[in-house]
Amino acid sequence: MTTMLDATTADVASVEEIRSHFPALERTHNGHPVAYFDGPGGTQVPRGVVRAIEDYLFHHNANTHWKYPTSEETDALIASSREAIANFLNGRPDEIAFGQNMTSLTFHVARALGRQWSAGDEVILTELDHHGNVAPWTALERDYGVKVRMVKMRTSEGVLDWDDLDAAFTPRTKLLAINAASNALGTITDIARATELAHSRGALSYIDAVHYAPHVLTDVQAIGCDFLACSAYKFYGPHIGIVWGKRDIIESLDAPRLAPAPQESPERLETGTQNHEGIVGAAAAVDFLASFAPAKADSRRDALRAVFDALHSRGAELHAKLFNALTAIDGLTIYGPKPGASPRTPTLSFTLRGFSTDDVAVALAKRGVFVSNGDFYAATIVERLGLMPEGLVRVGCSCYTSEDEVDRLIDGVRALVHGRA
Repeated sequence: MTTMLDATTADVASVEEIRSHFPALERTHNGHPVAYFDGPGGTQVPRGVVRAIEDYLFHHNANTHWKYPTSEETDALIASSREAIANFLNGRPDEIAFGQNMTSLTFHVARALGRQWSAGDEVILTELDHHGNVAPWTALERDYGVKVRMVKMRTSEGVLDWDDLDAAFTPRTKLLAINAASNALGTITDIARATELAHSRGALSYIDAVHYAPHVLTDVQAIGCDFLACSAYKFYGPHIGIVWGKRDIIESLDAPRLAPAPQESPERLETGTQNHEGIVGAAAAVDFLASFAPAKADSRRDALRAVFDALHSRGAELHAKLFNALTAIDGLTIYGPKPGASPRTPTLSFTLRGFSTDDVAVALAKRGVFVSNGDFYAATIVERLGLMPEGLVRVGCSCYTSEDEVDRLIDGVRALVHGRA
């Protein structure tokens, strides 16, 4: 079968070439090669990223801002990494802050913003949000008396209720915190539209792009947001979080920090000694993706654009194949937008009548097909769907997902239904 990737983007690396970079794909389980459909919870890591981390730790490891070679090399590598991530997000290097993970960074930004607000000021969240973009803001209710307004999702479609969002703004609204893509349903929300609405009401916008950034080439300039957070381990890098923020806003924040520490953006948001090897690895993940572009790409950003366009097309095709096959299985219910109904990532969640989500995950794992199940910290979605406490079975396609793996997943679900698991 000719995939959309092969047919329309022949200059971009093939799936087979991409897969050759991932040692994890050499693993077997019960005699089956492992197919990783758990990418929405964390992707596998290519050799080049691990080599970059190893090289840093073996040859450049030091703390920053001192006058000897390894420290100066560390400074240079961190600066280079900020530039790579800036290219990835279409921001500026001096607006890229690193931290333990997206959740920790969001708590940090929320605390800094909360210090500037008054009791009764408001933050808007949505039911589509991962709780990493919920708990940091609801904590401000307790700490500063800030009020949280929750915008509804339309459960039948798994999309944002825009009328409810519009109605949520009041003269006291200080910030809209919204995810760009649901890690449970794959729904992509028009965050440029949401940001424009927030700004028109005098509010800031904070974007959770953790599930979005691996699938859509992020452009903070086009979105127009004030902050955007993502995680490198969702796009083939190490476990490290990233926040892009407008420099003038970062430097206006009373962020918790040590008095002697740098006060300028972006280090103003970076508390303590950073995970230098993780920062280097995050940049290596960006360069890994860019490396599969045509040789004629004029810049890293252009290379990323070509690769993301190709992978988006291929992911949409794989998702459509999964959706159509699984929908035909009696007793299986898929949640979220249908293919082509609205923008989405190649992530699909379902339940199967007569089987717990644990049953499904265990049966598929026996066949070497690894899927996630539960609420994925998108607990509000699962609650609104009436699926607590078991949650959903989640299947995510990544850059290394093959059509054969999709066929194996479909066959595994069919086998479970027919008592052949």
